Amino acid sequence: MAGTSESRSVIEFRPILRVVGYLLIGLAALMLIPAAVDAGFANPDWKVFITAAAATAFVGGALIASTSGGQSFDLGLKQAFLLTAACWLAMAAFGALPLLGLGLDYTDAFFEAISGITTTGSTVIVGLDASPPGILLWRSLLQWVGGVGIVVMAIVILPFLRIGGMQLFQTESSERAEKVLPNVFQLATWITMLYIFLTVACIVAYVVTGMSLFDAICHAMTTLSTGGYSTHDASFSYFTNPAAHWAATVFMLAGAFPFVVYIKMARGHPKALWQNPQVRGLVRFLLLSVGAMTLWLYFTTSDGLWTALRLSAFNIVSVVTTTGFATADYGQWGALAVGAFLMLIFVGGCTGSTAGGMKVYRHQVLWIVIRAQLLRLASPRRVVPLVYGGRILPEDVPASVLAFTAVFMATVALFTVLLGAMGLDLVTALSASATAISNVGPGLGPIIGPAGNFATLPDAGKWLLSIAMLLGRLEIFTVLVLLDPQFWRT
Repeated sequence: MAGTSESRSVIEFRPILRVVGYLLIGLAALMLIPAAVDAGFANPDWKVFITAAAATAFVGGALIASTSGGQSFDLGLKQAFLLTAACWLAMAAFGALPLLGLGLDYTDAFFEAISGITTTGSTVIVGLDASPPGILLWRSLLQWVGGVGIVVMAIVILPFLRIGGMQLFQTESSERAEKVLPNVFQLATWITMLYIFLTVACIVAYVVTGMSLFDAICHAMTTLSTGGYSTHDASFSYFTNPAAHWAATVFMLAGAFPFVVYIKMARGHPKALWQNPQVRGLVRFLLLSVGAMTLWLYFTTSDGLWTALRLSAFNIVSVVTTTGFATADYGQWGALAVGAFLMLIFVGGCTGSTAGGMKVYRHQVLWIVIRAQLLRLASPRRVVPLVYGGRILPEDVPASVLAFTAVFMATVALFTVLLGAMGLDLVTALSASATAISNVGPGLGPIIGPAGNFATLPDAGKWLLSIAMLLGRLEIFTVLVLLDPQFWRT
Protein backbone atom coordinates (compact mmCIF):
# COMPACT_ATOMS: atom_id res chain seq x y z
CA MET A 1 0.00 0.00 0.00
CA ALA A 2 2.86 2.38 -0.67
CA GLY A 3 0.96 4.92 -2.69
CA THR A 4 -1.67 5.62 -5.31
CA SER A 5 -1.13 5.29 -9.04
CA GLU A 6 -3.99 7.35 -10.37
CA SER A 7 -1.99 8.43 -13.41
CA ARG A 8 -2.18 4.96 -14.91
CA SER A 9 -4.67 4.70 -17.74
CA VAL A 10 -5.39 1.00 -17.21
CA ILE A 11 -5.83 -0.95 -13.98
CA GLU A 12 -2.86 -3.27 -13.55
CA PHE A 13 -4.16 -6.68 -12.40
CA ARG A 14 -0.84 -8.46 -12.00
CA PRO A 15 -0.10 -7.29 -8.44
CA ILE A 16 -3.62 -8.23 -7.40
CA LEU A 17 -3.33 -11.74 -8.83
CA ARG A 18 0.13 -12.17 -7.32
CA VAL A 19 -1.06 -11.25 -3.82
CA VAL A 20 -4.04 -13.60 -4.19
CA GLY A 21 -1.63 -16.31 -5.29
CA TYR A 22 0.50 -15.92 -2.17
CA LEU A 23 -2.68 -15.88 -0.08
CA LEU A 24 -3.78 -19.20 -1.60
CA ILE A 25 -0.38 -20.74 -0.88
CA GLY A 26 -0.82 -19.71 2.76
CA LEU A 27 -4.34 -21.13 2.80
CA ALA A 28 -3.07 -24.43 1.40
CA ALA A 29 -0.45 -24.60 4.15
CA LEU A 30 -3.17 -23.94 6.72
CA MET A 31 -5.13 -26.95 5.42
CA LEU A 32 -2.29 -29.21 6.50
CA ILE A 33 -3.10 -28.53 10.18
CA PRO A 34 -6.56 -30.18 10.18
CA ALA A 35 -5.13 -32.86 7.89
CA ALA A 36 -2.58 -33.70 10.58
CA VAL A 37 -5.31 -33.68 13.25
CA ASP A 38 -7.48 -36.09 11.25
CA ALA A 39 -4.47 -38.32 10.62
CA GLY A 40 -3.71 -38.28 14.35
CA PHE A 41 -7.28 -39.40 15.09
CA ALA A 42 -7.03 -42.06 12.34
CA ASN A 43 -9.80 -40.31 10.42
CA PRO A 44 -9.66 -40.83 6.64
CA ASP A 45 -10.76 -37.25 5.98
CA TRP A 46 -7.10 -36.21 6.07
CA LYS A 47 -7.01 -37.20 2.40
CA VAL A 48 -9.69 -34.59 1.64
CA PHE A 49 -7.56 -31.85 3.17
CA ILE A 50 -4.43 -32.97 1.33
CA THR A 51 -6.31 -32.98 -1.98
CA ALA A 52 -7.82 -29.55 -1.28
CA ALA A 53 -4.43 -28.20 -0.23
CA ALA A 54 -2.80 -29.51 -3.42
CA ALA A 55 -5.48 -27.92 -5.62
CA THR A 56 -5.29 -24.61 -3.75
CA ALA A 57 -1.49 -24.53 -3.85
CA PHE A 58 -1.51 -25.34 -7.58
CA VAL A 59 -3.79 -22.41 -8.38
CA GLY A 60 -1.85 -20.11 -6.07
CA GLY A 61 1.46 -21.15 -7.61
CA ALA A 62 0.07 -20.66 -11.11
CA LEU A 63 -1.06 -17.12 -10.25
CA ILE A 64 2.37 -16.26 -8.85
CA ALA A 65 4.22 -17.77 -11.80
CA SER A 66 2.02 -16.04 -14.37
CA THR A 67 2.47 -12.60 -12.79
CA SER A 68 6.18 -12.64 -11.98
CA GLY A 69 7.88 -10.06 -14.13
CA GLY A 70 10.89 -9.14 -12.07
CA GLN A 71 9.91 -5.55 -11.41
CA SER A 72 8.23 -4.26 -8.26
CA PHE A 73 5.06 -2.23 -8.36
CA ASP A 74 2.80 -0.40 -5.94
CA LEU A 75 -0.92 -0.78 -5.40
CA GLY A 76 -3.11 2.13 -6.44
CA LEU A 77 -6.47 3.11 -4.99
CA LYS A 78 -8.54 1.14 -7.50
CA GLN A 79 -6.29 -1.88 -7.08
CA ALA A 80 -6.77 -1.68 -3.32
CA PHE A 81 -10.54 -1.95 -3.74
CA LEU A 82 -10.17 -4.89 -6.11
CA LEU A 83 -7.61 -6.66 -3.94
CA THR A 84 -9.73 -6.37 -0.79
CA ALA A 85 -12.73 -8.04 -2.42
CA ALA A 86 -10.61 -10.58 -4.31
CA CYS A 87 -8.81 -11.79 -1.18
CA TRP A 88 -12.01 -12.54 0.74
CA LEU A 89 -13.67 -14.20 -2.28
CA ALA A 90 -10.62 -16.37 -2.97
CA MET A 91 -10.35 -17.44 0.67
CA ALA A 92 -14.01 -18.45 0.71
CA ALA A 93 -13.97 -20.16 -2.69
CA PHE A 94 -10.97 -22.36 -1.88
CA GLY A 95 -11.69 -22.62 1.85
CA ALA A 96 -14.89 -24.40 0.86
CA LEU A 97 -13.04 -27.31 -0.77
CA PRO A 98 -12.36 -29.35 2.40
CA LEU A 99 -16.02 -28.99 3.40
CA LEU A 100 -17.03 -30.95 0.31
CA GLY A 101 -15.62 -33.96 2.15
CA LEU A 102 -18.55 -33.77 4.56
CA GLY A 103 -20.90 -34.49 1.69
CA LEU A 104 -21.99 -30.87 1.31
CA ASP A 105 -22.66 -29.54 -2.17
CA TYR A 106 -20.66 -26.50 -3.22
CA THR A 107 -23.46 -24.09 -2.37
CA ASP A 108 -23.49 -25.20 1.27
CA ALA A 109 -19.70 -25.49 1.39
CA PHE A 110 -19.24 -21.95 0.07
CA PHE A 111 -21.87 -20.59 2.46
CA GLU A 112 -20.10 -22.26 5.40
CA ALA A 113 -16.69 -21.05 4.25
CA ILE A 114 -17.66 -17.42 3.63
CA SER A 115 -19.58 -17.41 6.90
CA GLY A 116 -16.37 -18.57 8.52
CA ILE A 117 -13.89 -16.24 6.83
CA THR A 118 -16.17 -13.21 7.38
CA THR A 119 -16.55 -14.33 11.04
CA THR A 120 -20.33 -14.38 10.67
CA GLY A 121 -20.92 -17.81 12.17
CA SER A 122 -24.13 -18.81 10.35
CA THR A 123 -24.00 -22.53 9.64
CA VAL A 124 -25.70 -25.10 7.44
CA ILE A 125 -24.06 -28.12 9.07
CA VAL A 126 -26.23 -30.38 11.22
CA GLY A 127 -24.61 -32.96 13.48
CA LEU A 128 -21.51 -31.08 14.57
CA ASP A 129 -21.08 -33.33 17.60
CA ALA A 130 -20.44 -36.28 15.28
CA SER A 131 -18.37 -34.41 12.69
CA PRO A 132 -14.69 -35.27 12.10
CA PRO A 133 -12.23 -33.26 14.21
CA GLY A 134 -10.44 -31.93 11.14
CA ILE A 135 -13.58 -30.26 9.77
CA LEU A 136 -14.42 -28.76 13.17
CA LEU A 137 -10.90 -27.37 13.47
CA TRP A 138 -10.98 -26.08 9.88
CA ARG A 139 -14.15 -24.06 10.54
CA SER A 140 -12.50 -22.52 13.60
CA LEU A 141 -9.28 -21.78 11.70
CA LEU A 142 -11.23 -19.99 8.95
CA GLN A 143 -12.80 -17.71 11.53
CA TRP A 144 -9.55 -17.14 13.38
CA VAL A 145 -7.72 -16.13 10.19
CA GLY A 146 -10.67 -14.00 9.09
CA GLY A 147 -10.65 -12.24 12.44
CA VAL A 148 -7.03 -11.12 12.34
CA GLY A 149 -7.42 -10.32 8.63
CA ILE A 150 -10.30 -7.93 9.24
CA VAL A 151 -8.39 -6.18 12.03
CA VAL A 152 -5.45 -5.50 9.73
CA MET A 153 -7.81 -4.39 6.95
CA ALA A 154 -9.75 -2.05 9.24
CA ILE A 155 -6.62 -0.40 10.62
CA VAL A 156 -4.36 -0.34 7.56
CA ILE A 157 -6.52 -0.41 4.41
CA LEU A 158 -9.99 1.02 5.08
CA PRO A 159 -8.83 4.44 6.35
CA PHE A 160 -6.75 4.69 3.17
CA LEU A 161 -9.88 3.95 1.10
CA ARG A 162 -11.89 6.56 3.08
CA ILE A 163 -14.97 4.37 3.43
CA GLY A 164 -17.94 5.16 5.64
CA GLY A 165 -16.10 7.43 8.03
CA MET A 166 -13.11 5.12 8.45
CA GLN A 167 -10.84 8.08 7.56
CA LEU A 168 -11.59 9.21 11.11
CA PHE A 169 -8.96 6.69 12.22
CA GLN A 170 -6.16 7.84 9.95
CA THR A 171 -4.67 9.45 13.06
CA GLU A 172 -4.05 5.91 14.27
CA SER A 173 -3.06 4.11 11.10
CA SER A 174 -2.18 6.37 8.21
CA GLU A 175 1.30 7.35 7.16
CA ARG A 176 -0.05 10.84 6.49
CA ALA A 177 -0.69 11.51 10.18
CA GLU A 178 0.67 10.60 13.58
CA LYS A 179 1.36 6.90 13.86
CA VAL A 180 1.16 4.36 16.65
CA LEU A 181 4.06 2.47 15.09
CA PRO A 182 6.66 3.44 12.47
CA ASN A 183 5.32 1.29 9.61
CA VAL A 184 2.55 -1.02 8.52
CA PHE A 185 4.69 -4.16 8.92
CA GLN A 186 5.31 -3.45 12.60
CA LEU A 187 1.64 -2.64 13.08
CA ALA A 188 0.55 -5.95 11.52
CA THR A 189 3.16 -7.82 13.57
CA TRP A 190 1.94 -6.29 16.84
CA ILE A 191 -1.68 -7.05 15.96
CA THR A 192 -0.87 -10.68 15.15
CA MET A 193 1.19 -11.21 18.32
CA LEU A 194 -1.52 -9.68 20.53
CA TYR A 195 -4.15 -11.75 18.74
CA ILE A 196 -2.20 -14.93 19.42
CA PHE A 197 -1.63 -13.92 23.06
CA LEU A 198 -5.34 -13.31 23.67
CA THR A 199 -6.22 -16.58 21.94
CA VAL A 200 -3.83 -18.55 24.13
CA ALA A 201 -5.19 -16.82 27.24
CA CYS A 202 -8.71 -17.78 26.16
CA ILE A 203 -7.66 -21.40 25.62
CA VAL A 204 -6.24 -21.54 29.14
CA ALA A 205 -9.41 -20.00 30.60
CA TYR A 206 -11.61 -22.54 28.80
CA VAL A 207 -9.49 -25.51 29.89
CA VAL A 208 -9.60 -24.28 33.49
CA THR A 209 -13.41 -24.08 33.30
CA GLY A 210 -13.70 -27.71 32.20
CA MET A 211 -13.50 -27.82 28.40
CA SER A 212 -11.49 -30.48 26.64
CA LEU A 213 -8.32 -29.15 25.03
CA PHE A 214 -9.76 -29.60 21.53
CA ASP A 215 -12.98 -27.74 22.39
CA ALA A 216 -10.98 -25.04 24.14
CA ILE A 217 -8.74 -24.46 21.11
CA CYS A 218 -11.64 -24.36 18.64
CA HIS A 219 -13.82 -22.12 20.80
CA ALA A 220 -10.97 -19.77 21.70
CA MET A 221 -10.31 -19.14 18.02
CA THR A 222 -13.96 -18.43 17.31
CA THR A 223 -14.35 -16.32 20.46
CA LEU A 224 -11.48 -13.89 19.82
CA SER A 225 -12.45 -13.64 16.16
CA THR A 226 -16.04 -12.91 17.29
CA GLY A 227 -17.06 -15.61 14.83
CA GLY A 228 -19.18 -17.96 16.91
CA TYR A 229 -18.61 -21.34 15.26
CA SER A 230 -18.94 -24.14 17.79
CA THR A 231 -18.02 -27.81 17.80
CA HIS A 232 -21.50 -28.68 19.07
CA ASP A 233 -25.01 -28.23 17.67
CA ALA A 234 -26.10 -26.77 21.02
CA SER A 235 -23.50 -23.99 20.64
CA PHE A 236 -22.17 -22.71 23.98
CA SER A 237 -25.12 -24.12 25.94
CA TYR A 238 -23.37 -27.48 25.59
CA PHE A 239 -21.03 -26.30 28.33
CA THR A 240 -22.89 -26.16 31.63
CA ASN A 241 -20.23 -24.57 33.83
CA PRO A 242 -21.24 -20.92 34.43
CA ALA A 243 -17.54 -20.03 34.70
CA ALA A 244 -17.08 -20.97 31.03
CA HIS A 245 -19.93 -18.62 30.09
CA TRP A 246 -18.36 -15.74 32.00
CA ALA A 247 -14.95 -16.45 30.48
CA ALA A 248 -16.48 -16.37 27.00
CA THR A 249 -18.26 -13.10 27.80
CA VAL A 250 -14.95 -11.49 28.76
CA PHE A 251 -13.06 -12.69 25.70
CA MET A 252 -15.88 -11.88 23.26
CA LEU A 253 -15.70 -8.34 24.59
CA ALA A 254 -11.91 -8.40 24.26
CA GLY A 255 -12.27 -9.29 20.59
CA ALA A 256 -14.62 -6.34 20.06
CA PHE A 257 -12.19 -3.75 21.45
CA PRO A 258 -9.79 -1.87 19.10
CA PHE A 259 -6.49 -3.68 18.77
CA VAL A 260 -4.65 -0.38 18.38
CA VAL A 261 -5.63 0.33 21.98
CA TYR A 262 -4.05 -2.96 23.07
CA ILE A 263 -0.85 -1.93 21.31
CA LYS A 264 -0.83 1.37 23.19
CA MET A 265 -1.36 -0.47 26.48
CA ALA A 266 1.47 -2.89 25.71
CA ARG A 267 3.74 0.05 24.94
CA GLY A 268 3.27 1.69 28.34
CA HIS A 269 -0.12 3.42 28.26
CA PRO A 270 -2.34 1.32 30.58
CA LYS A 271 -5.15 3.91 30.59
CA ALA A 272 -5.51 3.86 26.81
CA LEU A 273 -8.38 1.35 26.91
CA TRP A 274 -10.79 3.45 28.94
CA GLN A 275 -9.63 6.68 27.30
CA ASN A 276 -10.86 5.38 23.95
CA PRO A 277 -14.32 6.88 23.22
CA GLN A 278 -15.48 3.73 21.42
CA VAL A 279 -14.63 1.50 24.36
CA ARG A 280 -16.40 3.78 26.83
CA GLY A 281 -19.46 3.95 24.61
CA LEU A 282 -19.61 0.19 24.07
CA VAL A 283 -19.16 -0.69 27.75
CA ARG A 284 -21.80 1.82 28.88
CA PHE A 285 -24.27 0.57 26.28
CA LEU A 286 -23.68 -3.06 27.31
CA LEU A 287 -24.11 -2.29 31.01
CA LEU A 288 -27.43 -0.57 30.29
CA SER A 289 -28.66 -3.32 27.97
CA VAL A 290 -27.61 -6.20 30.22
CA GLY A 291 -29.12 -4.53 33.28
CA ALA A 292 -32.47 -3.98 31.54
CA MET A 293 -32.61 -7.53 30.12
CA THR A 294 -31.64 -9.01 33.48
CA LEU A 295 -34.58 -7.30 35.15
CA TRP A 296 -36.89 -8.42 32.32
CA LEU A 297 -35.86 -12.06 32.74
CA TYR A 298 -36.00 -11.88 36.51
CA PHE A 299 -39.59 -10.62 36.55
CA THR A 300 -40.94 -12.64 33.60
CA THR A 301 -39.29 -16.04 34.11
CA SER A 302 -38.46 -18.37 36.98
CA ASP A 303 -34.73 -17.63 36.67
CA GLY A 304 -32.97 -16.27 39.71
CA LEU A 305 -31.21 -12.93 39.55
CA TRP A 306 -27.72 -14.42 39.11
CA THR A 307 -28.88 -16.77 36.34
CA ALA A 308 -30.76 -13.95 34.62
CA LEU A 309 -27.62 -11.79 34.75
CA ARG A 310 -25.44 -14.54 33.30
CA LEU A 311 -27.87 -15.34 30.48
CA SER A 312 -28.38 -11.67 29.65
CA ALA A 313 -24.69 -10.78 29.77
CA PHE A 314 -23.55 -13.71 27.63
CA ASN A 315 -26.19 -13.49 24.91
CA ILE A 316 -26.27 -9.69 24.65
CA VAL A 317 -22.47 -9.45 24.50
CA SER A 318 -22.49 -12.26 21.94
CA VAL A 319 -24.93 -10.45 19.64
CA VAL A 320 -23.52 -6.93 20.08
CA THR A 321 -19.95 -8.10 19.45
CA THR A 322 -21.31 -10.09 16.47
CA THR A 323 -19.93 -13.36 17.86
CA GLY A 324 -23.16 -15.35 17.66
CA PHE A 325 -22.70 -17.90 20.44
CA ALA A 326 -25.86 -18.73 22.36
CA THR A 327 -26.55 -20.26 25.76
CA ALA A 328 -30.33 -20.00 25.41
CA ASP A 329 -33.01 -19.51 22.78
CA TYR A 330 -33.65 -15.84 23.48
CA GLY A 331 -36.44 -15.98 20.92
CA GLN A 332 -38.47 -17.57 23.73
CA TRP A 333 -37.90 -14.71 26.19
CA GLY A 334 -40.94 -12.77 25.08
CA ALA A 335 -41.80 -10.11 22.51
CA LEU A 336 -39.76 -7.39 24.19
CA ALA A 337 -36.63 -9.54 24.16
CA VAL A 338 -37.12 -10.50 20.49
CA GLY A 339 -37.44 -6.85 19.51
CA ALA A 340 -34.43 -5.92 21.64
CA PHE A 341 -32.20 -8.59 20.10
CA LEU A 342 -33.26 -7.51 16.60
CA MET A 343 -32.06 -4.00 17.43
CA LEU A 344 -28.86 -5.29 19.05
CA ILE A 345 -27.90 -6.96 15.76
CA PHE A 346 -27.30 -3.50 14.29
CA VAL A 347 -24.93 -2.22 17.00
CA GLY A 348 -21.59 -3.93 16.34
CA GLY A 349 -18.25 -3.61 18.11
CA CYS A 350 -15.41 -1.10 17.80
CA THR A 351 -13.55 -0.30 14.62
CA GLY A 352 -10.17 -1.97 14.43
CA SER A 353 -11.58 -5.03 16.21
CA THR A 354 -12.70 -8.41 14.93
CA ALA A 355 -16.37 -7.47 15.40
CA GLY A 356 -18.71 -6.63 12.53
CA GLY A 357 -21.90 -4.58 12.43
CA MET A 358 -22.32 -0.83 11.98
CA LYS A 359 -19.64 -0.14 14.62
CA VAL A 360 -19.93 1.90 17.79
CA TYR A 361 -18.14 4.96 16.41
CA ARG A 362 -20.71 5.38 13.64
CA HIS A 363 -23.52 5.42 16.17
CA GLN A 364 -21.55 7.98 18.18
CA VAL A 365 -20.96 10.19 15.14
CA LEU A 366 -24.64 9.94 14.22
CA TRP A 367 -25.58 11.09 17.71
CA ILE A 368 -23.13 14.02 17.47
CA VAL A 369 -24.67 15.08 14.13
CA ILE A 370 -28.25 14.71 15.41
CA ARG A 371 -27.49 16.64 18.60
CA ALA A 372 -25.83 19.42 16.60
CA GLN A 373 -28.86 19.65 14.33
CA LEU A 374 -31.21 19.91 17.31
CA LEU A 375 -29.07 22.71 18.80
CA ARG A 376 -29.09 24.57 15.49
CA LEU A 377 -32.88 24.29 15.28
CA ALA A 378 -33.18 25.84 18.73
CA SER A 379 -30.51 28.51 18.01
CA PRO A 380 -30.12 29.00 14.24
CA ARG A 381 -27.11 31.32 14.61
CA ARG A 382 -25.29 29.05 16.99
CA VAL A 383 -22.02 27.50 15.81
CA VAL A 384 -21.91 23.87 16.95
CA PRO A 385 -18.53 22.15 16.45
CA LEU A 386 -18.65 18.41 15.80
CA VAL A 387 -16.22 16.95 18.32
CA TYR A 388 -15.33 13.27 18.68
CA GLY A 389 -12.84 12.02 21.22
CA GLY A 390 -11.71 15.56 21.97
CA ARG A 391 -10.99 16.36 18.33
CA ILE A 392 -12.96 18.18 15.65
CA LEU A 393 -14.35 15.70 13.15
CA PRO A 394 -12.85 15.98 9.66
CA GLU A 395 -15.35 17.62 7.33
CA ASP A 396 -15.94 14.51 5.22
CA VAL A 397 -16.52 12.11 8.12
CA PRO A 398 -20.14 13.03 9.04
CA ALA A 399 -21.22 12.77 5.39
CA SER A 400 -19.41 9.42 5.04
CA VAL A 401 -21.08 8.02 8.16
CA LEU A 402 -24.52 9.23 7.08
CA ALA A 403 -24.02 7.73 3.62
CA PHE A 404 -22.85 4.42 5.08
CA THR A 405 -25.81 4.25 7.47
CA ALA A 406 -28.30 4.94 4.67
CA VAL A 407 -26.73 2.32 2.39
CA PHE A 408 -26.49 -0.18 5.26
CA MET A 409 -30.19 0.08 6.09
CA ALA A 410 -31.19 0.11 2.42
CA THR A 411 -29.16 -3.05 1.85
CA VAL A 412 -30.90 -4.80 4.74
CA ALA A 413 -34.27 -3.74 3.31
CA LEU A 414 -33.37 -4.94 -0.21
CA PHE A 415 -32.15 -8.34 0.96
CA THR A 416 -35.24 -8.71 3.17
CA VAL A 417 -37.50 -8.17 0.15
CA LEU A 418 -35.49 -10.61 -1.98
CA LEU A 419 -35.57 -13.32 0.71
CA GLY A 420 -39.29 -12.71 1.18
CA ALA A 421 -39.76 -13.26 -2.56
CA MET A 422 -38.23 -16.71 -2.05
CA GLY A 423 -41.02 -17.63 0.37
CA LEU A 424 -39.41 -16.84 3.72
CA ASP A 425 -41.54 -15.25 6.43
CA LEU A 426 -40.87 -11.65 7.47
CA VAL A 427 -39.07 -12.46 10.74
CA THR A 428 -36.77 -14.95 9.04
CA ALA A 429 -36.11 -12.73 6.01
CA LEU A 430 -35.46 -9.58 8.04
CA SER A 431 -33.31 -11.17 10.72
CA ALA A 432 -31.37 -13.23 8.15
CA SER A 433 -30.56 -10.09 6.18
CA ALA A 434 -29.62 -8.12 9.28
CA THR A 435 -27.51 -10.89 10.80
CA ALA A 436 -25.68 -11.58 7.53
CA ILE A 437 -24.83 -7.95 6.79
CA SER A 438 -23.89 -7.35 10.44
CA ASN A 439 -21.89 -10.63 10.52
CA VAL A 440 -23.65 -11.77 13.70
CA GLY A 441 -24.60 -15.39 12.91
CA PRO A 442 -27.96 -16.56 14.25
CA GLY A 443 -31.14 -14.74 13.36
CA LEU A 444 -34.58 -14.87 14.92
CA GLY A 445 -37.48 -17.26 14.60
CA PRO A 446 -37.74 -21.06 14.62
CA ILE A 447 -35.76 -21.59 11.40
CA ILE A 448 -32.54 -19.55 11.79
CA GLY A 449 -32.81 -18.56 15.45
CA PRO A 450 -30.31 -19.58 18.14
CA ALA A 451 -31.87 -23.06 18.22
CA GLY A 452 -31.87 -23.51 14.42
CA ASN A 453 -29.54 -23.04 11.45
CA PHE A 454 -29.54 -22.08 7.77
CA ALA A 455 -29.57 -25.59 6.28
CA THR A 456 -33.21 -25.51 5.16
CA LEU A 457 -32.99 -22.20 3.28
CA PRO A 458 -33.22 -22.41 -0.52
CA ASP A 459 -29.93 -22.43 -2.43
CA ALA A 460 -30.70 -19.03 -3.94
CA GLY A 461 -31.18 -17.67 -0.41
CA LYS A 462 -27.81 -19.06 0.68
CA TRP A 463 -26.01 -17.41 -2.23
CA LEU A 464 -27.83 -14.17 -1.52
CA LEU A 465 -26.82 -14.28 2.14
CA SER A 466 -23.24 -15.13 1.12
CA ILE A 467 -23.18 -11.87 -0.83
CA ALA A 468 -24.66 -10.07 2.19
CA MET A 469 -21.96 -11.47 4.50
CA LEU A 470 -19.22 -10.30 2.15
CA LEU A 471 -20.82 -6.86 1.81
CA GLY A 472 -21.05 -6.49 5.58
CA ARG A 473 -17.54 -7.69 6.29
CA LEU A 474 -15.99 -5.37 3.69
CA GLU A 475 -18.00 -2.33 4.85
CA ILE A 476 -20.37 -2.43 1.83
CA PHE A 477 -18.77 0.41 -0.15
CA THR A 478 -15.64 -1.65 -0.86
CA VAL A 479 -17.80 -4.00 -2.93
CA LEU A 480 -20.39 -1.54 -4.24
CA VAL A 481 -17.75 0.71 -5.77
CA LEU A 482 -16.75 -2.19 -8.04
CA LEU A 483 -20.27 -2.19 -9.51
CA ASP A 484 -20.01 1.46 -10.54
CA PRO A 485 -19.17 1.77 -14.27
CA GLN A 486 -17.25 4.96 -13.44
CA PHE A 487 -14.79 2.85 -11.44
CA TRP A 488 -13.67 1.04 -14.59
CA ARG A 489 -13.45 4.09 -16.82
CA THR A 490 -9.98 5.41 -17.50
